[in-house]
Amino acid sequence: MNDFPFPILYQSRDVAIIDKPAGLAVHPGPKTPHSLEDHLPALSMGGFVPVAAHRLDRDTSGCLAIARSRRGAKWLSAAFSEGRAEKVYWTVLTALPAQPTGLIDAPLAKVSSAAKGWRMVVDAKGKPARTHWLVLDAATRLVEFRPETGRTHQIRVHAAHIDCPIAGDPVYGDGAGPMRLHAHSLAITLPDGQRIAVSCAPPADWPAGPDPGNQ
Repeated sequence: MNDFPFPILYQSRDVAIIDKPAGLAVHPGPKTPHSLEDHLPALSMGGFVPVAAHRLDRDTSGCLAIARSRRGAKWLSAAFSEGRAEKVYWTVLTALPAQPTGLIDAPLAKVSSAAKGWRMVVDAKGKPARTHWLVLDAATRLVEFRPETGRTHQIRVHAAHIDCPIAGDPVYGDGAGPMRLHAHSLAITLPDGQRIAVSCAPPADWPAGPDPGNQ
């Protein structure tokens, strides 16, 4: 694992959690031929090629769980599908919510057009999506989001839905500068009862705010 280039926040024979940098896609695609998958063999414990257990958007940094064995893949799949994975995200918003804390309960659906491609939108007929927010530092507009559900682009769409888009969001905001969305912490309860909990600070180029160790 000496060849793995990113911080490892937790590791066992079956599971690893890493700090993914912003700007790196988890999976390859037409516009992202280089991806995290290129580096995952460095986490291998044998014949199994490690795989990401969930995904973060290319421009989102932070905690990402990796399965290092077939058993780990099974464990992580169960944890995420059964709601035993708790995610906390930090964002810098373009505006602050009207209240210091609250809940966004807005179903989401996927739409697509030739002009704009695909995106997620709030739609009463969409899949349920719920996100809690908490203002951490008003001066820097640092806000914490805790999603109850795991819909695609959920935090990005919900932030825009309350007229507080994430700074730099190229789809749901103004796209001015890098997108400020960071997977700050991840807690997973495995089927055997073991609980893994990790956190990591936002990238160094984020606006100065409260000490992450005090959150």
